[in-house]
Amino acid sequence: MSGDAYQRKTAGLAAMLVKQAAWPVAIVIAGESIAPLVASARGAFHAPLAVLALLVAAASAVAVLGLSALLLFDALLFRLMASHDDEASGGVAVDDVLARMRLKPSPATPRRLNERIAGTRRLLARQRIAFAVFVVAFLWAGFWMPR
Repeated sequence: MSGDAYQRKTAGLAAMLVKQAAWPVAIVIAGESIAPLVASARGAFHAPLAVLALLVAAASAVAVLGLSALLLFDALLFRLMASHDDEASGGVAVDDVLARMRLKPSPATPRRLNERIAGTRRLLARQRIAFAVFVVAFLWAGFWMPR
């Protein structure tokens, strides 16, 4: 793939990744900031299961934040790819950056755009799973836990 269609696709993917990384972070930060208030108002700190649910919510919040940071990094890599005229030169540029940062060894042949997108989608799925665990644990500890 080359030309304008390639640049639109990679730039659009980068913009989508920024959005998909930002909204879970905003919800997690808001939820974690009010979690102690909600839990103490309901007396959840006296129930062992509620404390466990709060710990699970905190751990999954950290996972969401980490995965969102990785998605933002992927968005930057896709923007780098979009700045090149074709898929091959964009892939070589990304592989060069990753090799210089010592994150991945330089491959013999650059990966195709569809392979890179598939890897990013797997990362996005992991973020959504961690976010779902956060929401369930947060709601369980704060609102659904019997007193």
